[in-house]
Amino acid sequence: MKNPLPLSLPSVGIVSLGCPKNLVDTEVMLGHLKREGMTLADPEKSRVVIVNTCGFIDSAKEESVGAILREVARKEAGEIDRVIVAGCMVQKYGRDLAAEIPEVDHFIGLDELENAPAAALGLPSLPRFSDKPLATRLYDDLSPRVLTHRKGYAYLKVAEGCNNPCTFCTIPQMRGLMRSRTVASLVKEAQSLEAQGVKELVLISQDTTRYGEDLGLGRTGLAMLVESLLKETSFPWIRFLYAYPKTLHPGVFELMAKDRRFLPYVDMPLQHVSRRVLASMKRGGDAASYLRQFEEIRNIVPDISLRSTFIVGFPGETEEDFFEVKEFLEAVRFDNAGVFTYSPEPGSGAEPLGDPVSFEEKSSRRDRLMEVQQKISLSKNRAKRGKSFDFILEGPATDTELLLEGRLASQAPEIDGRVLINDVPSGWTPRVGEIVRVKITEAHAYDLVGRVVAGAF
Repeated sequence: MKNPLPLSLPSVGIVSLGCPKNLVDTEVMLGHLKREGMTLADPEKSRVVIVNTCGFIDSAKEESVGAILREVARKEAGEIDRVIVAGCMVQKYGRDLAAEIPEVDHFIGLDELENAPAAALGLPSLPRFSDKPLATRLYDDLSPRVLTHRKGYAYLKVAEGCNNPCTFCTIPQMRGLMRSRTVASLVKEAQSLEAQGVKELVLISQDTTRYGEDLGLGRTGLAMLVESLLKETSFPWIRFLYAYPKTLHPGVFELMAKDRRFLPYVDMPLQHVSRRVLASMKRGGDAASYLRQFEEIRNIVPDISLRSTFIVGFPGETEEDFFEVKEFLEAVRFDNAGVFTYSPEPGSGAEPLGDPVSFEEKSSRRDRLMEVQQKISLSKNRAKRGKSFDFILEGPATDTELLLEGRLASQAPEIDGRVLINDVPSGWTPRVGEIVRVKITEAHAYDLVGRVVAGAF
C-alpha cells in the first residue's frame, strides 16, 4: 500500500551534474515527482533540493561534493527544508557520504529513481541510506520523464552499464554491466519525445555501438535500432554518441550514407593511440589500425564529422607515447577533440600503477595537444565560410540575448561548438528547435557566426 501523501506538497528542484546519461536519470526522477503531484521548480526557489551527482573523475566528484555542501549550508540557513543526494556517487560512495555528511536527509541509488517523491516528503518508510548492490535496473518507455530544457533536442538512453574493462574507468562499478532496452521500448519513447516537439534525437549509452549484443542482435544492433527509428518516427535529425572502436560495425555508416536524417557524425573516444599505453588501459588497437578505420569511415561517408577524446599522463606514458598522439591528431584532422589529464580512480584497474606523471607535465601535454587541435578546428571552420548549412535553433545565446545560437549537424549538443546568428530575415519569428539554412560569415576555433538564409522545413 502506498504511503498517503500530505495535503501540502513541497516544491522540488534538482541540481543535475555530469553526463547526458545522468541528465536522463534526472528527467526520470522529475517524472516521478510530477506524477505524485509535486511542484517542479528551480533549485534556488525550491524547498527540497536533489543533487544528482557524477562520480567519474576527481574534478566531477569535487564538483558534486561542493554542490552537496552548498545545499547543506542553505538548509542550515533555513532556505530549504531537505537535501537529497542521488546518482553515481551514491552508488559507489554512499556509505561514506552518509557518514560524513549527516545533514543530508536521503541518498538515492541508481536503482532507486522512483524513490525521489518519498525522499522529498521524508516518508519514514524510506531508509536514509541502504547499501546497494551493483546497479541492475533499466528504465523503459513506461517510466515518467520531464524534459529539463527546450532546445530542440533530447537524449534517448538506449542501454545502461558497460562491459569494457578499461583500467582508467570505474563506470561498471557504479552503473553495472551493459543491458540494452528493447527496440520496441525505444521506438515508443522516441515517438513520445517527437510528440513533445523534439527535432533532434540523440542516442546515448556508455558504449552505444554495442547496443543489442545482450539481446542477441550481434554487432548490427545499433544499425537495426536506427533503421526502426527512421521508419517509425519523423525526426529531421538523429545522431548517436560514444562509439567504441572495436565494436563499431560498418553498417552504421552505410546507413548514414543512405539516409541523411541519420547525421554524418561520430564521436569515438579513443583515449590514446600508443599500442603500449592502450594495452595498459586494456583497450587494444594502435595508431595504424585507427587510421585505417577512419579512412574506411570517410570512404563510406566522405563528409562525416569526426570527434574523439584523449587522456594524457596515464601511468607509464612517455614523451614518445605522447608524440604518437600528437602525430595522430595531425594525420586524422578531427573536426573536434577533447583532451583530459589522467586522474587515478579508487578501485580502478590502473590504481596500482599510481600517478607517476607530474601534474605540470600532464597539463603541458594537454595544452600542447589542444593547441594542435585548435589549429585544425579553426582551419576546418574557416573552410565553412561563405557556405550554407542546415542549422537547429536552440534559442537566445547564453551570453547575450542580442544573438541567437544553435548548431550545425556537425556539432553535437553540449560538447562541440555553436553557431551564433547575428542576422535574420525580416519578419521571421525564431522558434526553438526549428531547422533552417544558415550561411557562415565568420569562423573561430570553436564557434561560428552566420545568418539565416532560408526558412524551416
